Amino acid sequence: MPNDNNSKPKYSRNRKSFSRPTPEDLPGHLQPQAIELEQAVLGALMIEKHAYFQVCEILRPESFYDHRHQLIYKAIVRLNMEEKPVDILTVTDFLRSQEELEEAGGLFYISELSGLVVSAVHIEYHARIIAQKALARELITFTGDIREKAFDSTQDVDLLMQEAEGRLFELTQSSLKKDYTQIDPVINEAYEMLRQAAARTDGMSGIPSGFHELDRITSGWHKSDLVVLAARPAMGKTAFALSMAKNIAVDQRKPVAIFSLEMANVQLVNRLIVNVCDIKGETLKTGQLKPFEWSQLDIRIKQLVGAPLFVDDTPQLSVFELRSKARRLVQEHKVEMIMIDYLQLMNASGMSFGSRQEEVSTISRSLKGLAKELQIPIIALSQLNRSVEQRPDADKRPQLSDLREPGAIEQDADMVIFIHRPAYYKIFTAEDGTDLRGKAEIIIAKHRNGAVGTVRLRFKDEYARFENEEEDDGGVGASNNAGTNQGEFIGSRVNGPQELPPPAGMEALPPSADIPFAAPPPGEMPSF
Repeated sequence: MPNDNNSKPKYSRNRKSFSRPTPEDLPGHLQPQAIELEQAVLGALMIEKHAYFQVCEILRPESFYDHRHQLIYKAIVRLNMEEKPVDILTVTDFLRSQEELEEAGGLFYISELSGLVVSAVHIEYHARIIAQKALARELITFTGDIREKAFDSTQDVDLLMQEAEGRLFELTQSSLKKDYTQIDPVINEAYEMLRQAAARTDGMSGIPSGFHELDRITSGWHKSDLVVLAARPAMGKTAFALSMAKNIAVDQRKPVAIFSLEMANVQLVNRLIVNVCDIKGETLKTGQLKPFEWSQLDIRIKQLVGAPLFVDDTPQLSVFELRSKARRLVQEHKVEMIMIDYLQLMNASGMSFGSRQEEVSTISRSLKGLAKELQIPIIALSQLNRSVEQRPDADKRPQLSDLREPGAIEQDADMVIFIHRPAYYKIFTAEDGTDLRGKAEIIIAKHRNGAVGTVRLRFKDEYARFENEEEDDGGVGASNNAGTNQGEFIGSRVNGPQELPPPAGMEALPPSADIPFAAPPPGEMPSF
């Protein structure tokens, strides 16, 4: 039966017939565009010799809405790359050689473009408007695609969200381009930083870590720096990061954010309590605290209350999520440092990669960009590969080649720091005869803006804490007095199972209702 063009269409009950119209299909809705500005920019490029260099970092051929304009701009880009003059004749000749002249509108249209403008005085402003319109079109295409997939009941919503997140991150990255700056304001900024550093008596120009020898080499953690803290498992990466977080957030009252991808926030806080309160982790886990330990907990836990320390334990955190949360933390809480535990657990969801190394490269590059954008240091913990374990016992110290995905991380990091505990590998004595039990080496293997070197710290495993070697080791109840030069290490206290005595004056403390964490009466559980 022949088709009757006048007959009414038959509507099928398939999914497509019920799909919502796209913005370009809606009456009164057009794709974001600026045809007149596109014509003006192309005309200016063909009459002004140096105009191209004002827009080359702003515009791509895809930035133009009109297909003819895309072809013409491609020709202009190619001529500039070949260092050839750009005018009506050279552009038309190039398009003719590519058999694209008629597709680009022909000689008459190209000649008409150059007659629309008399100068390129506003070309950069016009180019930025065109770029914004192009970005809006990309967003429409992106959201339309995601919307169509969301209507499909066979799609996994979690995977769809990851895809949306990744594509939006790519768009965000492409739009975050910073222009160059004349040197004068930068000189003023550098001079002001130097003046502030000179006013400090501790010699620091960044945020002190609380570890004196480490700060002496690094001068603190500096703005826009990406610091990679790497070690093999069980070396104490998290303990070191938490010790620094305690030194900075609790002692110095500088806001710090920790993104923990490995541990839940309660576990992280428990380790902080162990660190601050000098109560063994095993004891805290079981809750079998002695009366003096309940009192000690009550007294010292107050240090953590109200501390500007923010913890986020979102699993499988993506770079895009991190960027959004970090911006909010800096804006709302004035966070001055971010720690990530740890790098290999992050992902760049929704983005396609040929290998895990490419994905890690994108993550590390994004972290460096985030540090620059927010003007804060970012410390990212990282795992080392197994090559450390395969070397002889005398050569277990980590190297840059031991990093997982070493090329990307080593390249992007401003500083790479390793944690090495020789006693873990049954190496108890250094070459100079120093007792290495309970000691950790902090190895600065890369320092873009300073010296490299090795710092020794005391590591107290039972308290998940790193300390300066010169701090007083007077027992559980002793206060930490930096700079007392009492650096003698008593190995049995760290490595042995001996019972530590209660602090002086706490043996006879009775349970008290005024102390909320005091030891409960026999047969009763403490109330929290």
